[in-house]
Amino acid sequence: MKKNIHPDYFSDVTARCSCGSVYKIGSTKEALEVEICAKCHPFYTGKEKNIDKGGQVQKFRERLAKKRK
Repeated sequence: MKKNIHPDYFSDVTARCSCGSVYKIGSTKEALEVEICAKCHPFYTGKEKNIDKGGQVQKFRERLAKKRK
């Protein structure tokens, strides 16, 4: 590796999630704040909510039907 071109590496960094989980990781930043982690992500928790009730074509047809009434 070339000298003096790489950022400093911190081997014991605290990464905090918005859900309250704390992880010790290695990073080039001294501290990390994340919005989502493995403890609160819907894929890992199994509490996935599918909010989309239809595609764009279906939404267009619903708007068109409202205008015709």
